[in-house]
Amino acid sequence: METRILRGASPGSLHLAIRILFEGGLVAFPTDTVYGLGAMVSNQEAIDQLYLVKGRDTSKAIAVLVGDPMAVAQVAGEMNEQARNLSRNFWPGPLTLVVPAIPGLPANLSSTPNIGVRMPDHPVALQLLRLSGPLAVTSANLSEMSDSRTAQQVYDQLGGRIPLILDGGATPGGEPSTVVDCSTNELIILRKGPISSAQLREAIS
Repeated sequence: METRILRGASPGSLHLAIRILFEGGLVAFPTDTVYGLGAMVSNQEAIDQLYLVKGRDTSKAIAVLVGDPMAVAQVAGEMNEQARNLSRNFWPGPLTLVVPAIPGLPANLSSTPNIGVRMPDHPVALQLLRLSGPLAVTSANLSEMSDSRTAQQVYDQLGGRIPLILDGGATPGGEPSTVVDCSTNELIILRKGPISSAQLREAIS
């Protein structure tokens, strides 16, 4: 498979990315943390490809990225007060919230009734997500290898495995998002990241 690297902000690149996604393909793109690899959230076969391309353990859930807070309703049920407070304070940004999933999502997205949802703070990601709707997204690298902060780093690991990489320059972050379990009202941090526990506690206090 030929892997193309195209300038992420151009309308032509975004149009091609949307066509690939709607046809069941995968697209890598920059976020505010690391480069992500996305598939349509409703396409079970495309999500299977995410696991296959990365060599990812299929028992690990795949998060969903949205381009607008209103889009959360397309993949998640009503969020509790803690989740609403955190999303208001840190979205768009490097915070993934684990919330109850709506029925009917592909079973390979998560083995639990919950899903992780995030709204990234990156112009290319937001443009893509507002055109595509919610995407199932994992980091654009081979499992157990380093995260990718540039389009070239994505290509070095996934070249020949995916059709398109949207180049948005080096990502401003570099550290995967903080993950908080919001399926209860207790503050449970599942993965430490750019947003500290002190910041989280202040937001919900």
